[in-house]
Amino acid sequence: MIDKGEMLKKVVDNVEKVIVGKREAIELALCSFLCGGHVLIEDMPGVGKTSLVSSIAKSFEMSFRRIQFTPDILPSDITGFSMYNQKEGEFEYRAGAIMSNIVLADEINRTSPKTQSALLEVMEEGQVTVDGDTYHVPKPFIVFATQNPIEYLGTYPLPEAQLDRFFMRISLGYPKACEELTMLERFGEANPIKTLESVASLKDLEELQKAAAGVYVSKDMGKYIVDIVRATRENKDIALGGSPRASLSLYKAAQAWAFYNGRDHVVPDDIIKMAAPVLEHRLVLRQEAHLRRLTTRGIIDGIVRSVRANI
Repeated sequence: MIDKGEMLKKVVDNVEKVIVGKREAIELALCSFLCGGHVLIEDMPGVGKTSLVSSIAKSFEMSFRRIQFTPDILPSDITGFSMYNQKEGEFEYRAGAIMSNIVLADEINRTSPKTQSALLEVMEEGQVTVDGDTYHVPKPFIVFATQNPIEYLGTYPLPEAQLDRFFMRISLGYPKACEELTMLERFGEANPIKTLESVASLKDLEELQKAAAGVYVSKDMGKYIVDIVRATRENKDIALGGSPRASLSLYKAAQAWAFYNGRDHVVPDDIIKMAAPVLEHRLVLRQEAHLRRLTTRGIIDGIVRSVRANI
């Protein structure tokens, strides 16, 4: 039987057949998978956001649906709707695009707040309510959402309540020159994603998730997590700090990173590694901080340096 750590590395290697030179981003996305957390991918167009999600879905033999968000998308397009069946003489539920293991919400900030809010219940509860009836989404269920950080015309910024439901935010960035050349050679004849084969099953993912959740976190490491998140609430440059959900997300992310690196317990480096991906999108800076050209990442790095772990 293949070792769980080897299986994780095998999944990353498989995705790298499509996504060139972005191993860290793939590893972070995989850690979110281990925690069952939703991922926000904020990056420029054409850097491989959709390919990343599709490759992960194929690697685990998971069902995958993509929703291209536009201003005219309705909540019922996501959740589904009830339609009268004349033959049966009753209303029946027609599933929406959300009924899939992995859902890619492409350019989520291009749709209206009303449609964005349709994702709230399902992201938090794993179910949708249509005409008073509740329907559960397949398990596991993970939402990947993308947005363009430089385009603002015709967009609707995600509210803090929805941002907080994303377990992690990642970015791919532009490839290096040598990586881009490799990409041209690899994609020149055919798209490798079309021939990508699965290397793990849904059952394997469930076992990996259970194993990651079993990674030991000492009281000192738990206190270290709480101290970091509480420091974001007390920082003079931050208007809105991390929520208790942020603390729990950082806890789970540290477990997943320790598990990915072959450890059965969390160490400070695991928490430090996951602090920015988990916290950055949840924080709101004060206007004065923007005027001083401070960045959320820089403030988080400063907090992590100032908070000491008791080891």
